[in-house]
Amino acid sequence: MNLANQNWYATLVKPALNPPSWVFAPVWTILYLLMTIAALLVLSKGWKRKDVRKALGVFLLQLAFNAVWSIIFFKLHSPAWALIDLVLMWFAIIWIMILFYKISKPAMYLLLPYLLWVSFAGYLNYSIWMLN
Repeated sequence: MNLANQNWYATLVKPALNPPSWVFAPVWTILYLLMTIAALLVLSKGWKRKDVRKALGVFLLQLAFNAVWSIIFFKLHSPAWALIDLVLMWFAIIWIMILFYKISKPAMYLLLPYLLWVSFAGYLNYSIWMLN
């Protein structure tokens, strides 16, 4: 995040449950590790399987929503549009979990912390939009 974006974010009114900035890097590191393990568990069932390819395709879709959220929120300074992206990401995660469950139950369970964090992020995003 560049200095202009840090200054913009610093000026925003944050909700009461907003964690300190240092929390985000370790949480996302753990979540990306869990997501990677989950995807590898699914991939280990065989790329030739149609259900595996579909599940991993949806997995990539949600990663795109994840990446775009940061651009919309921090670069475009648009909490409202970021929230729409986040809701789409949340539904994509649910979809992935359903698909992963049919292939590898442990892979699905590894995504639960991600779903919980994105749900919490939805609260933060919505609160920042409403407060500002």
